Amino acid sequence: MQDLRIIYMGTPDFAVPSLETLIKNDFNVVAVLTAPDRPKGRGQQLATSPVKDCAVKYNIPVLQPTNLKSPEFIEELKGYNANLQIVVAFRMLPEVVWDMPEIGTFNLHASLLPQYRGAAPINWAIINGEKETGVSTFFLKHEIDTGKIIFQEKEEIKHDDTIGDLYVRLMNKGAKLVLKTVQAIQKGDYPQVDQNEDQELKNAPKIFRETCEIDWNQPTNKVYDFVRGLSPYPAAWTKLDGKNLKIYISEPVIKEVKSKNPGDFYSDGKTNLHFFTADGYLDIKELQIEGKKRMGIEEFLRGNKL
Repeated sequence: MQDLRIIYMGTPDFAVPSLETLIKNDFNVVAVLTAPDRPKGRGQQLATSPVKDCAVKYNIPVLQPTNLKSPEFIEELKGYNANLQIVVAFRMLPEVVWDMPEIGTFNLHASLLPQYRGAAPINWAIINGEKETGVSTFFLKHEIDTGKIIFQEKEEIKHDDTIGDLYVRLMNKGAKLVLKTVQAIQKGDYPQVDQNEDQELKNAPKIFRETCEIDWNQPTNKVYDFVRGLSPYPAAWTKLDGKNLKIYISEPVIKEVKSKNPGDFYSDGKTNLHFFTADGYLDIKELQIEGKKRMGIEEFLRGNKL
């Protein structure tokens, strides 16, 4: 059994269960690396990352460098004498950092690599109408998300899953996979399998606001998947009476509709709002108009005459 000294790297809530699982299973996490505190909200008060909050709770030293290549930070990192680093939802690392520990640095990625390499794998799997995704652990190397696979676990994508639903399941499944990976590394018995690139690869690039605009010329199911893959954040949007409208929950209806063009809408003013697509319409259930809170369709229609 190898004596592990672990540095854990992560920032958002997705990375917290993996860290807590390691701590509760008595692994020696000697330090945590996370994003610097940032101003947040109307008061611009400095906010700490969820991973920092977790580390502080368990009295683990926290590193928050602004420059991952600075000589001072590199020396500080070396001082912890870690032989394994773990990355879960953190920024790209320079080679001088990921190549530092004796065993290496492994990453948890929320897809079945080599599919959906990139910043937004959960979103794109839903947007593209996949029926299955998963989580992978792999060792870092130069090219992003390309290193040797250690373990993978599959996860079904349900017909009505939103990014919010799938995110939580993959977050918890990922924590178990990180634990399994560390236990195997500790025993010195773990696979390292080359990623199979002899297939059509789908990527998961970062999502921007313009990415989220709905194209109503698409088939109904494509638009439905698009909305699910961006709900609740950052949310798919369109225009309604000149205002930005975010759509969170909808139902697809495939049905030939005469005299309606994609992007047109219909409402009875009380209980429904339909946006027409290439082969039917989307029945909107939850939405948010510019300047207002998120609400159900009936509440929205009571306050907005279309």
